[in-house]
Amino acid sequence: MAKWLDGLEKAIGGGAGGPTRIRAMRWLLLIGAIGVAIMIINAYMSFDRVAPTTNSSEPPLSDVPAMSASSSDSPFASIEQPLENRLKDILEKIVGVGTVDVLVSVESTEETVFSVNEQKSQQTTEETDKNGGRRHMTSVTDNGTIVLYEQSGDQKPIITKKIKPRISGILIVAKGAENPTVKRLILDAVEKGINVPINRISIVPRKQQ
Repeated sequence: MAKWLDGLEKAIGGGAGGPTRIRAMRWLLLIGAIGVAIMIINAYMSFDRVAPTTNSSEPPLSDVPAMSASSSDSPFASIEQPLENRLKDILEKIVGVGTVDVLVSVESTEETVFSVNEQKSQQTTEETDKNGGRRHMTSVTDNGTIVLYEQSGDQKPIITKKIKPRISGILIVAKGAENPTVKRLILDAVEKGINVPINRISIVPRKQQ
């Protein structure tokens, strides 16, 4: 190989400008060798496509629950919706009242009061300081336990009363409420029917369609 290269350089390097031609030839041979090496490497190496990765902390869109437009599963809705339906059905039967829409808002659910066995104890302590002064200290302890009764082998608490949910406001949109007499009838029916103060009841006329 070296002899072949020497012979080639002698053949090209003769005459004027010989050294320049030899340098050019060497550069061409070097570039050609690099090109051949790259082709050989590409022939023996394979590249696999890498699929784009996704952030595992983000669930697929299909698994993300959509926000519910209604709160029908809340304990308040289970009280409000039946009451709204009952009021709508009753008010639409009043003379002069047309289509009615009712919105009820409650601020508490039903409250159950249990029978409690109260136990109070009082303790008085008298202390004397170094100057001969006296002071009395009284401590009162109030404990209570729920009274239970047995039924079919199970212990159950005694219920003294149940307090209905507190209604914070009622909005009524009624056709015919533009008439003062009809509006008064609706107001009386709601106030006395479900025992709600007048200041928590709002009645507005329904627009004409």
